[in-house]
Amino acid sequence: MGDTAGRGAATDSDPVAEAGEAAARLREHYDELRRIETRIADLGRDRVEAAADTYRRAHRIIEQYEDDAVGSGDFAAYVQFEGEFANAVDVDDDALAADAFAAADEAVDKKRLSERDIEAAREALEPAGEYVDLLTDRDDALDDYRAARKATREARKSLDARLDELREVAAMADADLDADVARLRDPIAEYNEAVRESFDEFYKSASARDAFAFLDRADATPFVDVTVPPTDLAEYVAEYGAGEEPLPTLLEYADYSNSKLEHYVDDPGALRTAVAVHRTYIERLDGEPLTLDWPPAGGDELAYEIDELIPLVSRVADDETVATLRAVRDRTRDDEYERLRRAAEVRDALDEPELELVRTGAIDDRVREAERTRETVAAVLAETER
Repeated sequence: MGDTAGRGAATDSDPVAEAGEAAARLREHYDELRRIETRIADLGRDRVEAAADTYRRAHRIIEQYEDDAVGSGDFAAYVQFEGEFANAVDVDDDALAADAFAAADEAVDKKRLSERDIEAAREALEPAGEYVDLLTDRDDALDDYRAARKATREARKSLDARLDELREVAAMADADLDADVARLRDPIAEYNEAVRESFDEFYKSASARDAFAFLDRADATPFVDVTVPPTDLAEYVAEYGAGEEPLPTLLEYADYSNSKLEHYVDDPGALRTAVAVHRTYIERLDGEPLTLDWPPAGGDELAYEIDELIPLVSRVADDETVATLRAVRDRTRDDEYERLRRAAEVRDALDEPELELVRTGAIDDRVREAERTRETVAAVLAETER
């Protein structure tokens, strides 16, 4: 029972375009990674890594000893530097950057080292730095590829959800969006407002026993979703004289001091125990379970629902409210009812951009576009799997 809200899912994002862009980025990063890995494979992965390791070791040794080994400094440090550096850059003649390592060794193979010699060694090593950069580029490309693949998988999930939405919208294209749904909405809104007000009056004036009896009867009606009173509260209302009072009065009593409450009820403790702890339940009772949904149910279903409601509503509302409810039921038998109901259902379910897709007939094109993008994304994910 009660009014329902529309989907209203319009956002600035476009999952279809975003998925296509994510797949394109994945392809770019995958191709870049393959290009770098192919170059490494052509050179020989072990040879590239060996050249990079040699380059790093040579630089570490220079940084460790240059302050002590340069000039007329620590001779022992100079000797140790010469030995460690020569050993570090001692590679086979066919190794990558073998000439660079040999040139670096020659630059520092002096009786006394100067800062210029150290700088010459660094310059000689530079060609070997290409292989360090190549491995770094490979690692960066791998990180970019993994991030792009994760983003593409996530974009595919969003695309799948959007495609489902678009297909749902396409399934609603049969609705007559120009139909005058006010012919249904107005009497239902009039009835809902009236029955809410009627229940409020009933709630304020009827005894708690009568109110609970009404709720028990309503609970036995399939289309009325009420919450029956908690057992201890129902027992108190049935067994104690205070049950003859309206529910708002019982809530008022629960706020009284014990000395004041003794003038109104036989057992103040019983009232506090039963009523005070269920204040939220009592305060939340309203006529919402007696209202009709918007958009309305199918004709036969709504007519049956109203047949179930009429005896209940007659207990709390005036004849005019019941007559309005009967008029809604009569409307369900009208030849136009299903057309109006379907239009109301679609208008409620779709946001304005989606309604526009239906009005213009563009929804089928959007579905096909999303399906094509979904196929492209799936293909890219399959082709770029490692």
